[in-house]
Amino acid sequence: MKDRIITAKHQKKELRILLYCFIVAFLLNIISVIIYKTPLVEIFTQIGYILAVSLVLYLFIFLIRLIIFLVKALLGHPK
Repeated sequence: MKDRIITAKHQKKELRILLYCFIVAFLLNIISVIIYKTPLVEIFTQIGYILAVSLVLYLFIFLIRLIIFLVKALLGHPK
C-alpha cells in the first residue's frame, strides 16, 4: 500500500477553504443580527454556532469537490 503524504501546500489550501467558510458563517451571523435587530453581543456569544455552521459549509464543499473528482475519474480526465 502506498503512503500518502499531505504537502504543506495542500494543508494551506484546506485551511484557507476552512477560513473562508468561517468568514461566510460569521458574515451570516452579522447579517442576521442586523436583520432581526438583536443585541450586538449576539455576534460573539453565538461563536459556537458559527463554528458549527462553518464546519457544515466545509463538509458541503468537500462533498462537492469529491463528486467533481469522482466524475473526472470516471470520465478519464487527467488531474
